[in-house]
Amino acid sequence: MKKLTNELTRPRRPRQIRTAAAPLPAAASPTSVALRRRTFMMGLLGGAAAAFAAGCSSEPANPPSVKPPTTPCVSIPEIGDGEDVITYVTRIKGQYDHEFYKAVIGAANEFKEGDDALGIAACDQTSRDNARKLLGNTTVSALADRPMLEDAVYTLIMQATDAAALDGVRAWKMSQLKSFLLEKTEDEIKAVMVGLPSDIIGMIVKLMSNDELIKVGQTVFNPLPGSKIGAKGYMGARIQPNSPTDDTTDIIWQVFNGFAFAVGDVVLGNNPVSSEVASVHAIEEALKDVLVTFKLEDVLPHCCLAHIDVQAEVEKQFPGSTALWFQSLGSTVDANATFDVTVEKMLNHAAERPGKYGLYFETGQGADATNGHGAGFDMVVHESRKYGFARALKKKVADAQKAAGNAEAPWVHLNDVAGFIGPEVFRTKDQLVRCCLEDIVMGKLHGLPIGLDICSTLHMSVDLDDLDWCIDQIMPANPAYLMGLPTKNDPMLSYLTTAFQDHVRIREKFGYKVDDKMWAFFQELGVIDAQGKPTQYFGNVKYVYAKYVKAKNPLDMRTVDEIMNAQETLDALDAVKKRGVFIAEGYGTNPWDLNPELDKYIRDLVADGKKSIYADLEPAFVATIPTAVKIWTGAKDRDDYILHPPTGEQIKEDAIPEIEKLRDAHAGQYDVQIMISEGLNAYSISDPGHVDKFLPALRAKLEEAGYKVAPEHVVCTAGRVRAGYHVGEVLFGKLADKQSTRAIVHIIGERPGSEHRAFSVYMTTPKVEVWAQAGKVDHDITSVLAGLADTTYAMNASMQKDPVESAKQVVTQLNDLRAKA
Repeated sequence: MKKLTNELTRPRRPRQIRTAAAPLPAAASPTSVALRRRTFMMGLLGGAAAAFAAGCSSEPANPPSVKPPTTPCVSIPEIGDGEDVITYVTRIKGQYDHEFYKAVIGAANEFKEGDDALGIAACDQTSRDNARKLLGNTTVSALADRPMLEDAVYTLIMQATDAAALDGVRAWKMSQLKSFLLEKTEDEIKAVMVGLPSDIIGMIVKLMSNDELIKVGQTVFNPLPGSKIGAKGYMGARIQPNSPTDDTTDIIWQVFNGFAFAVGDVVLGNNPVSSEVASVHAIEEALKDVLVTFKLEDVLPHCCLAHIDVQAEVEKQFPGSTALWFQSLGSTVDANATFDVTVEKMLNHAAERPGKYGLYFETGQGADATNGHGAGFDMVVHESRKYGFARALKKKVADAQKAAGNAEAPWVHLNDVAGFIGPEVFRTKDQLVRCCLEDIVMGKLHGLPIGLDICSTLHMSVDLDDLDWCIDQIMPANPAYLMGLPTKNDPMLSYLTTAFQDHVRIREKFGYKVDDKMWAFFQELGVIDAQGKPTQYFGNVKYVYAKYVKAKNPLDMRTVDEIMNAQETLDALDAVKKRGVFIAEGYGTNPWDLNPELDKYIRDLVADGKKSIYADLEPAFVATIPTAVKIWTGAKDRDDYILHPPTGEQIKEDAIPEIEKLRDAHAGQYDVQIMISEGLNAYSISDPGHVDKFLPALRAKLEEAGYKVAPEHVVCTAGRVRAGYHVGEVLFGKLADKQSTRAIVHIIGERPGSEHRAFSVYMTTPKVEVWAQAGKVDHDITSVLAGLADTTYAMNASMQKDPVESAKQVVTQLNDLRAKA
């Protein structure tokens, strides 16, 4: 999935994000980019990733096509007959103005909060219509010769664009290109699309209605080599078996669960909590074992979605353990730096993929701008550039295959995580649908099989039933695949996406097929019959587990039924559920209905998540925090905090004196300041067994390690992760000893919606000379211990979840950061 980054990213990141439940190996040390792996899926959250997304929302309504008048916008009240973008920009500005040029093109988008935040959304429908007319009147040549931004990513994109094919369409107006894409055959379109730069592809979709986007989606297909994945009439699934604690048993049981519903034909792709080599290797081996046992390793790849550097290191240390390699991509050099990615690095990794399985990419509209790399142009063109980057890397994989003497058949695909960041990018279900349709067409026009993570955060105005509506609107465009989980609620990433049952419903309603080879396997497995209808074992995860046991141990003389009903099987399944991992057993009235008991439970969790988002830290709880110093950010209210993430990143001017008084009282004698913010879930802080138990354990372990911990605890209302950096600047920036290191240890609530109500700990400990530079401290020198709760603390020697053990992990990571500083 899943999963990018506003401040960080969704809890996917290339840093070594440690889970509370996984013991820290003695030799392990988190990287300086520990925040980034939480980076894509979690990082797509406008201010911070799940953990970074500290904040709440009352989900205010907003018309999807009209921009609120309170922020800057692009007004185009009238245009001349036949006027194009270049002529208009020059006339209005007196000369060509590139920034205004980018704004006019941005105004051609359907309204989205993400463009609004950049000040490039149209002020009204008239301005939007006029922007589209201007764009339609502009030639491909005029636009191609004025790239939004020139950098190494753009250079690579153009190197992978067929210059001769581009020359053939340069004289076309964009309106002509639109008509061509809507009227011509797939072969005719493919002959032209190889010459379309990514900026042009990002612009052409602005001129299309949703129905027109669907028409193009129904015309162009780019199936993966030797498969039906991405072919017309097929719609596959990436099984996303995530575990809050990276428990490999949790992971493989979710794979069995998918197979029970005849779901899973694109990739078994786990989002890890920890990006440690040992942990990633264990997950890779567990997924590989399932495939080898069922003789599917040449049909279906596996992948642990850690940073690509980590996957490469796993393969180096344990040859043959990995299959498909994953990486989140940005649209510019600066955006990719958020993921610790460069063009050179990705080209080198692509050159290492000469075998059957190549590369898997994840992207998402809005991730670039929410991480501060909007560069003045809109989310759609940013997204298109990511696909151009992927297209170029696909060519590099083909070159690697050729050089190795193999067939040039690059297995390269991507999925778009639409809706992961939150309402500061898309607030409504209509915007989510529009995004997905745009991205399907842009991906296909880049020659890529594109899947979707049609998803929502709990602080968006989108619920479980709305997601069904979104799926139905999007499916006619025939994406290559969707995510697949036991329920719509991801137990680790705390967001809503597509469940196994959704795939069953889609197959029934739209007639889409599963890849032929996997469909044959599901028939052989026995969950569907020769006609593709559910058997008595359909939806029975214990049955698939029993078949796995029999396949793995041919000498096991027990019958399948005996294994299904064995106490060890029941105990194993029960243990998975107790760790907060959902398993869909059976179904409701229809094979595509979640069983009623589990459906109610998931809906209750979503309702709890919505309530958690609105919650504040109760004064009574704050009063229990020893020597609390209360501060606040500039967010006016929850709506402001969620829709405008920067408001939660800076301490408000009238609260700064509180920090200055603390600074003066300390006189430089302490090197660690503990800070607490409610984030997106105040309950994750105040629930019994959480901060009440963790805080004293943390302080004790820090002091045992020799740290001088300030006696006060800074408690911040509406604080995001960067608010901690601001506190550090004020608290430490003026100290005389510029070479000493000082730390902010920030406890902050994560996205709600799971059983855990988890919080995370962000650690930053640079030298004073770095704190002294306003804005210098950021996520690249911060480490995070993610997903802490009474249910996920690390195990002690007695195999009990213990906040003391998790506190030790914080100290270990802090020690490592300090050594590097």
